[in-house]
Amino acid sequence: MQDSPPSRPLVVGVDVGGTKTHLRALAGDAVVADHISASTGWRPHDPADAARRLTGLVREALPAGARPSALAVGAHACETPRQCAQIRDAVQLSLGVPVLVVGDAELLVPAAGLDKGVGLVAGTGSVAVGRLPGGDPVQVGGWGAVLGDEGGAAGLVREAARAVWAAHDRGEEPGALALGLLAAFRVSEVPALGAALEGAADVSAEWGRHAPVVFAAAAGGCGLARSVIADAGTALATLVARLAARGVAVGDVVVAGGTVLGQPTLYDAFAAALLEAVPGARSQPLTVPPVEGAVALARSLL
Repeated sequence: MQDSPPSRPLVVGVDVGGTKTHLRALAGDAVVADHISASTGWRPHDPADAARRLTGLVREALPAGARPSALAVGAHACETPRQCAQIRDAVQLSLGVPVLVVGDAELLVPAAGLDKGVGLVAGTGSVAVGRLPGGDPVQVGGWGAVLGDEGGAAGLVREAARAVWAAHDRGEEPGALALGLLAAFRVSEVPALGAALEGAADVSAEWGRHAPVVFAAAAGGCGLARSVIADAGTALATLVARLAARGVAVGDVVVAGGTVLGQPTLYDAFAAALLEAVPGARSQPLTVPPVEGAVALARSLL
């Protein structure tokens, strides 16, 4: 026997993260579906493929016979309004319901129950997003581990390696940070770190997984590691300052990401730097799943 479709409008929110995808569907306040799957194969630069995946996910996750009334998606690596609009149009055509697609960082502000503000993510990478008074989205950061992503796990490891190389050039003996990186990358001397970092098949993932080395060295009293973390906090605050300079309302900054929320020293460094960079801004960690923001955006489409 098939499940009966909900009688109230069914809103569906989807958070497509870099690692996992979280779908949540509600009819009123009742949760109809809560589905988590891997984001493997997610390709937002191919709108048709992305739309097929989203449509298939919705049909798979909802009870038999249930049809969404509105769908909102926060999509990892959906970097421009045009790209998000292409995915939206394709999904809307397939499902025949109102659809909104935004970058995944844009879920943070509505997930926190706010109408405006900045969403700041520092996980493996880092990015900050907000909206201009007219509603146009603005994104800063998120340029990848090689050139950017300061304050994210991969960026921390890159900057830690740079700090270790600088200390080596000054003739200093390897300290706790250097020794930690040498062990993590399985090389015997500081100059060999370069080839080890460059040889990574997946730079963001392989660099980022060694970020705990930086925090462990700092906890052990390594001044060089503490300096790297302080600089990372400043870099994250700078992202918010750039949004403010472009006219984005930055009174509330909602923070998410395993690196910044999982490491209090980084969050504290960011919060302190934010007070200096944007004195009127208030930071708060996101305490609910980002998919809650997608559900809130879906409700706004009704």
